[in-house]
Amino acid sequence: MTSLTVSTAISSGRVRLVSDRQEALLTARLRVLLVAMIFALVALTAMLRIAFLGIGGGTSGPTSLEEALLPPRGVISDRNGIALARNYPARALWFNPDALGEGGPPLVKSPAAVTADLKGIFPDLDEARVLQMLKTGKAGYLRRRVLPEDANRVFELGEIGLELPQETDRHYPQGTMAAHVLGYVAADGDGRVGMEQVLDQRLSDPSLRGEPVQLSIDMRVQGALEDELRRGMLSVNAMGAAGIVLDVDTGEVMALASLPEFDPNKIDERGEKLMFNRVTNQVYELGSTFKPLTVAAAIDAGEVRDFAKRYDATPVEISGHTIKDSHFLGNSLNIPEMLIHSSNTVTARVTDQLGEKRLRQTLTDLGMHERPYVELPARGHPIWQSSRWGRLKSMTVGFGHGIAVTPLHLASGYAAMVNGGIWRPATLNKVEPGMAPKGRRVFKASTSSRMRQLLRMISLYGTGRNADAPGYRVGGKTGSAEKPGSGGYRRTSLVSTFAAVFPMDRPRYVVIAMLDEPKGTTASSFQRTAAWNAAPIVGRLIPRIGPVLGVRPDMTRDVDISDLRRLVPGGSH
Repeated sequence: MTSLTVSTAISSGRVRLVSDRQEALLTARLRVLLVAMIFALVALTAMLRIAFLGIGGGTSGPTSLEEALLPPRGVISDRNGIALARNYPARALWFNPDALGEGGPPLVKSPAAVTADLKGIFPDLDEARVLQMLKTGKAGYLRRRVLPEDANRVFELGEIGLELPQETDRHYPQGTMAAHVLGYVAADGDGRVGMEQVLDQRLSDPSLRGEPVQLSIDMRVQGALEDELRRGMLSVNAMGAAGIVLDVDTGEVMALASLPEFDPNKIDERGEKLMFNRVTNQVYELGSTFKPLTVAAAIDAGEVRDFAKRYDATPVEISGHTIKDSHFLGNSLNIPEMLIHSSNTVTARVTDQLGEKRLRQTLTDLGMHERPYVELPARGHPIWQSSRWGRLKSMTVGFGHGIAVTPLHLASGYAAMVNGGIWRPATLNKVEPGMAPKGRRVFKASTSSRMRQLLRMISLYGTGRNADAPGYRVGGKTGSAEKPGSGGYRRTSLVSTFAAVFPMDRPRYVVIAMLDEPKGTTASSFQRTAAWNAAPIVGRLIPRIGPVLGVRPDMTRDVDISDLRRLVPGGSH
């Protein structure tokens, strides 16, 4: 090979090497550019997504990290922020017969042995149901709400077919307390019965569930009410009890209880039978608790002006029926004596003087003719005769017979009677200061003032003495009504009620305590009437809830009843 040829070959190799290097460099640059473009595209996509979310474009799912972390259902709290219902992560016990694939054995041990092991972990386990599921290989929940320590014990069994999936569970940290107010959440995630049902959409709304819903309920008052009602119910072997504490100026329900109660954390067959709300859904003839309302209507109409005037107290004979008192109270009584001794005969005569039209209008203005005003879905319709009542019917309605309403109706009526005469609807939502509804006037302010005096006299000298709590200036009225049956009224089955207000010199709260079919026991001196069973419940309850509600005992003040006291024998003492 000549030197020229070698030189040419070397030169050609150098050119080819330079070309290869340039090509490799260009390829590397193209790759870097491509990666940069990909990163730029990802960044642009992220920025567009952020901008889209910022203007509220994404509504089909979680639109922010904060929203994604929120529970699927909002919190319900009492008026002070104490949680009444909330979600929390929980474990469930699930049987998966295909855990090892089709044809694989679902369990290591026999179904009976596994059931026995589970019974040792969960003492209340429904053995028959679980054994049947394990034998038949049917997939499903063996148990909901499994505690962490119990989950560990299940893991230790070594059964692959027993799975413990993590779920979100609705929990009621106060247990059975306020169960009829709250209701519960069913397995399908929907609220049932109480405020869970009423607020279902609000609690499930992604844009709202971060803020707790505050109810009007005060859990301290609720706990005291349930405690005293339960004590009173058990002491006289009553079949049930109901109670309510109502703010007379705003209509806020501070506490509402129906006993026996159910457990919203564990809805079973027994719990389903106890969901009926005696305060808002059951209607009763509430007896003599209606007498003050009748007297208020008569005062307002100008039919009762002279409280010293004496009325015939002998039995009333009308339309083949006789209206009489439980025992002889004298031949005549004035209005204070009539209320103190709870006379049916004098109330009937005052009602007759007032007339059906005006009594009916007053009760209509108090909402007694329609379902009670409150947010709960369970609201009973009163037994209210829409046609003309006539004289006899009007007389019996005047003392609480022939008309059946809920205890909530009664509470709202008493609130209007003592707060200056304004009726307002009851509410389970917290009312902010100055935001109470205007309401409607039912009684004159002067009538309301007189009724405060008369109610206080009943607690001092009449059937309400057992409800008087020293320093709290309690006023109120008893009611003991026979329950109707197929053959007429059942003399041995009573509904005993005490409707109270405190403090009477500046009314703040109405308290209703009702017992369904109480028995005469040693605790009630073998009496079945409200003076001996319902009134003592109120007498114990008010000193417990008064300080919590900002009402402290004061022995230096009271309602001025000096002008009425002289009309009652022994009232000057």
